Amino acid sequence: QVQVVEFGGGLVQVGGSLRLSCAASGSIFPINAMGWHRQAPGKQRELVAAVTSGGNTNYADSAKGRFTISRDNAKNTVYLQMNSLRPEDSAVYYCNAEVVYYRGGSRYTDNYWGQGTQVTVSS
Repeated sequence: QVQVVEFGGGLVQVGGSLRLSCAASGSIFPINAMGWHRQAPGKQRELVAAVTSGGNTNYADSAKGRFTISRDNAKNTVYLQMNSLRPEDSAVYYCNAEVVYYRGGSRYTDNYWGQGTQVTVSS
């Protein structure tokens, strides 16, 4: 069973920085993409940033220029450096790990989620 655990949330003032970490373990198959999503009260969960095992990254428009996602493939760990934080960045941040496997010649993916970590940006 794949486990995904997040670290690093907390309370920060506007303009401050936080670094989130996430480690995935227990997979016998390769982990392709890892990423961060967030969900604020009353809103849908949204993608913040993601990175593939090959290093390709994808950012939400709101994260571009302020957040940086990075990854240590050997440790199946992904990091999210968040700078210039705004009150609207306040949310529960969830880490996601996408496992890839093949069966009968077809490619399948399973997604695993962490429990989430709270980020609160105070003004």
